[in-house]
Amino acid sequence: MNTLQSNYNNLLDSIGSTIETARQNAVRAINSELVKSNWEIGRHIVEYEQHGEERAEYGSNLLAVLSKDLKQRYGKGFGRRNILDMRRFYLAYPKWQAVPAKLSWTHIITLLAISDENSRKFYEKQAIIENWGYRELDRQIKSSLYERLALSKDKKGVLKLSEHGHIVTDVEEAVKDPYILDFLKISQENMVTEKALEQKIIDNLQLFLLELGKGFTFVGRQYKISLGKRHFYIDLVFYHRILKCFILIDLKIKEVEHHDIGQMNLYLNYFKSEENVVDDNEPIGIILSAEKDEVLVEYATGGISNKIFVSKYQLYLPDKKELQRKVQALIAKEG
Repeated sequence: MNTLQSNYNNLLDSIGSTIETARQNAVRAINSELVKSNWEIGRHIVEYEQHGEERAEYGSNLLAVLSKDLKQRYGKGFGRRNILDMRRFYLAYPKWQAVPAKLSWTHIITLLAISDENSRKFYEKQAIIENWGYRELDRQIKSSLYERLALSKDKKGVLKLSEHGHIVTDVEEAVKDPYILDFLKISQENMVTEKALEQKIIDNLQLFLLELGKGFTFVGRQYKISLGKRHFYIDLVFYHRILKCFILIDLKIKEVEHHDIGQMNLYLNYFKSEENVVDDNEPIGIILSAEKDEVLVEYATGGISNKIFVSKYQLYLPDKKELQRKVQALIAKEG
């Protein structure tokens, strides 16, 4: 490629970058105005109701009448459900300064469906921290991420979770138990082989990364390590950008056995010696299994200096109401 062509390509790329940035800024500006206007509409409705005009003029039909009149004047976007959402929006965020600026109207609608304030605050914070789209937000709500994380904490930890979100600062916070893999669309009755399970994960890697959480980057599958004439293959290898370490994942479709833990220990020792560079922290091993015997895991990992975790995976969404009851009981128990 000659210099003239190269310079022209740089010009084209620079203009393209400017156009993309402008478009993204325009979308953000439109979203900001939409959220602001919907909040203002909700405020007008609530203030009207509080002054008693609703009872005097329209009774309980206010939203239906208002929706009809707004649609006649301004067209689509003012259905009764939309008007109700605007009203709920203002009631949930009566101060404009408290409205999360980086979230879209669709994000906010998704959040408003959550009745528990602590849970809603958590998903609001986490959506911003991890830059979730509204589909990713909806997925995490359905998988009961808040409740799963909350049940591993005390009352103080639960409240901190809702106020600040889930911020990974150590190894324990990066690992979940269980992991929810319903998106693989595998039934427990028709369980596949470990290789097929691995392939399903690779086919749905974006959703698997979402379930793993912020910081995970994919390195490879069937990662080969050689010890003399013997070769071993690690199912999945990731690198955690925040913890600055490799995370090795071994998949088991049955209950984890003690030799599985010994094998993971071998992998971690190899990575410490052969794969880590100067700034890397010690690698972490996660054995992801359908079942686990807590006592066996305790004895099998006892005395091992490497960080090995055994987590179960579920191929179905958890019972949200049951998890919510457990979280509420945890908070109430600690007064």
